[in-house]
Amino acid sequence: MTEDILYSVTNAVATLTLNRPARRNAFTLSMVNLWADLLLRADADPDVRVIVITGGNEAFCAGIDLDALGAVDPSALARREFLTKDIHRVALTLDRIDKPVIAAVAGSAVGAGMDMALMCDMRIAAESARFSAAYVRLGVVPGDGGCYYLPRLIGTAKALELLLTGDTVT
Repeated sequence: MTEDILYSVTNAVATLTLNRPARRNAFTLSMVNLWADLLLRADADPDVRVIVITGGNEAFCAGIDLDALGAVDPSALARREFLTKDIHRVALTLDRIDKPVIAAVAGSAVGAGMDMALMCDMRIAAESARFSAAYVRLGVVPGDGGCYYLPRLIGTAKALELLLTGDTVT
């Protein structure tokens, strides 16, 4: 069995590589905690000066693995706790750490995957990169930070267009 997130440190760069290529690096609930723990590990390591998050060459991250949502209690209170305690842990960790974090995006960054890239201090996109706030296509409300970060990066009008249409940006 492979690790869902690979971690390495080379030349003062900690690299977190999402490693579920068969699911386009969609993350599971257990991955959220691992992801946050690895970010904290890199931030605490005096030999690390910068953190890079990547998904390899095919996909950065397709957001949350929709199969994982079936295990969540459907009540409103349980869903709120699920978001604030589990899913938002990576976002809150990215906000707290001191070292710069770079999203190295190749392939798709969709839904929460796009949001995770937006939360980084810098985004470097390959020619193959595609970004989409695909929540609207699923009939769900964006809730992973994209609504906060996107307008600050590209302006309110363009952010609303992307959030409300789910269009893909290449």
